[in-house]
Amino acid sequence: MSTRQSAQTSSGLTWLSVAAVGLAICAGCGDSAGDAGNTAGAPPASAGSLNAAAAGASSGGSAASAGASATGGAAAGQSSNAGAGQAGAAAGGGGSSSGGTGGSNDTSTAGGGHGPNDGGAGGSGGSSGGGGSSVGATIVPDPSWVCGKADGIVDPVLGELVFRSSLEVGAVRDVGATQYGMRRVSDIKSGTISSAMLEGSFLSGGIDFELTLTNGSIELEQVAMLRAKDGALIYLRSCGVAPAGQSVVRFVPDFEVATSSSLAWLNSGNFVGTRTLDAAKKTIELAIYDVSKVTPGPTKIQLEDPTDSPNQPWECAKPQGTKGAQVFTESVTLGASLSVGSSKRGTRNVIPITGGTTTGKLSGSIVGAGADYQLIGGSTTLDARYVLAPSDGELVVVRNCGPFGALIPQFEARAAGPYAFLNTGKFQSSDPGSAGGGVSITFFESK
Repeated sequence: MSTRQSAQTSSGLTWLSVAAVGLAICAGCGDSAGDAGNTAGAPPASAGSLNAAAAGASSGGSAASAGASATGGAAAGQSSNAGAGQAGAAAGGGGSSSGGTGGSNDTSTAGGGHGPNDGGAGGSGGSSGGGGSSVGATIVPDPSWVCGKADGIVDPVLGELVFRSSLEVGAVRDVGATQYGMRRVSDIKSGTISSAMLEGSFLSGGIDFELTLTNGSIELEQVAMLRAKDGALIYLRSCGVAPAGQSVVRFVPDFEVATSSSLAWLNSGNFVGTRTLDAAKKTIELAIYDVSKVTPGPTKIQLEDPTDSPNQPWECAKPQGTKGAQVFTESVTLGASLSVGSSKRGTRNVIPITGGTTTGKLSGSIVGAGADYQLIGGSTTLDARYVLAPSDGELVVVRNCGPFGALIPQFEARAAGPYAFLNTGKFQSSDPGSAGGGVSITFFESK
């Protein structure tokens, strides 16, 4: 055990736990999308939530089941684009909309062309057709955000309900138009789970990351911790998508629970859910289904990312260059460590982020939400997800991820704001050092 891993007597945390605070872009860092640790039917490396509209839209586009909205008509045998472009969705605006979804034997397309290496957040959104019903349809995500379901995400309501939960949201934070699109971040405070298959609750501190692309489609990532009735801790990272014009996100949940737990079946299940955010009421409605016996139907909705902005990443950033000039320093306060135990990828150890301050080129505070979702296996990978709140009212999303000595942060700030320089991705992080109530982390330019 290294000196970094020795006990930190002042807080009862280990250096391993503390170090996780300096990460920000990949839950389950080091796990690739096809990770062998994923079992049949499970999403890759902590699959993310899927935004699909489980709406019951009729030919006129009215919403029915699951509360999803839809626009545009549907006609049997008609080929079309799915999803209405949302004007002004990001800097430069969204695309135009027209038409309806195709008939039962059609494959429709939502959004603009795919360009994972294209430039920044400005410019026009790709044009897209009018949104229609996705009830019974399989949503095929863009290759950049497959959520472990490259062949498509089936309609979850065709499966067997595992549980529902109504989550209380502490704050809904609009970051603005970033390099990837319009970013909205919601803090999860609590939520009760009561079903025949699972009883428990969502713990406070989870984060819901919603991204609306310039073509109007949605990509979702949600990271949370659950505690079962028997005390077992469950790590949940969800990946989701929704066609433009629809608000109900279809997502793939990826659970990690101790293999010794009676809930170990969550590790290898084939699940799909729906997620609905009510920003005014500050609630998130979740419903998760077992879709292991669902056969995909003939109707598919293909999502394509616009070409006017880069794709948001799912994995950790890769190290490059050496440390240059200092940019800013964080003093992060931490909660008590939560250990999931030995599971399908190793041992997941979660250190809640309860607040803190920043000094330097970014001066302000740290939002008390998120955590370091570190993974301890053959080596230890830190993966901290949180939000900075500079004193000028801006917001910056952070993911600081990697092993000790090679932490690479990724930032997401408003593209037209004062911290847009952080969006270049050319930064490095120090290892966490001791600080009152938590750790201190310094960020540097890469050279």
